Amino acid sequence: MTVHLEVADGVGVLRLDRPPMNALDTATQDRLKELAAEVTRRADVRAVVIHGGEKVFAAGADIKEMQAMDHAAMVLRARDLQDAFTAVARIPKPVVAAVTGYALGGGCELALCADFRIAGENAKLGQPEILLGLIPGAGGTQRLSRLIGPSRAKDLIFTGRQVRADEALALGLVDRVVPAAEVYEQAHAWAAALAKGPALALRAAKEAVDTGLETDLETGLAVERTWFAGLFATEDRERGMRSFVEEGPGKAEFR
Repeated sequence: MTVHLEVADGVGVLRLDRPPMNALDTATQDRLKELAAEVTRRADVRAVVIHGGEKVFAAGADIKEMQAMDHAAMVLRARDLQDAFTAVARIPKPVVAAVTGYALGGGCELALCADFRIAGENAKLGQPEILLGLIPGAGGTQRLSRLIGPSRAKDLIFTGRQVRADEALALGLVDRVVPAAEVYEQAHAWAAALAKGPALALRAAKEAVDTGLETDLETGLAVERTWFAGLFATEDRERGMRSFVEEGPGKAEFR
């Protein structure tokens, strides 16, 4: 298998394992989609880490595999490619990408599917598809522009240049930069902390934010309003408010 799922203490780790560069071939894409569905339905997974290993996150798609595909073949494959990444983006639980080394092309697009990105000081990110006479095809033109703004996204997409961790942080492409040896540890700690939180409220928050980014303000507010009121029917809401009143903020234990 090119992607493994490891679950412990509420955290599911999706670990890319296709040496040497974790090239995202069709089998890896399909495996990501399969595991995204699994972590979505498993109650023992409450937060997710995507990790490529200590040296590289994912250096992009499998160029040799793509080179052999003609227009007709890619017309048939392009939807499956996007659907695999969208499955990761729609995991209704907190997802953090632990980025070390290269996260280029499809690797960068995979990191964009996470809610939070922790990068090592050795990280390099970018969308170099233009250098192949292509554009990003796994969501890069859409998710990158929504994350860092259209002009900054166009700079990276038009030039195909790679950015180091410090520039990625300044652009808003990653959220935290740490020593490379600490990336996985910090990503797992972020996920583990959220795994102890109220699962339905976290799901609601993620859906409200993501839906709001894809639609108009009024629709986004309607989604927020529906989830906000709906959470008043949950045990976690009762537990959280009772703990706040009796013990003060931040001490509730959610189930």
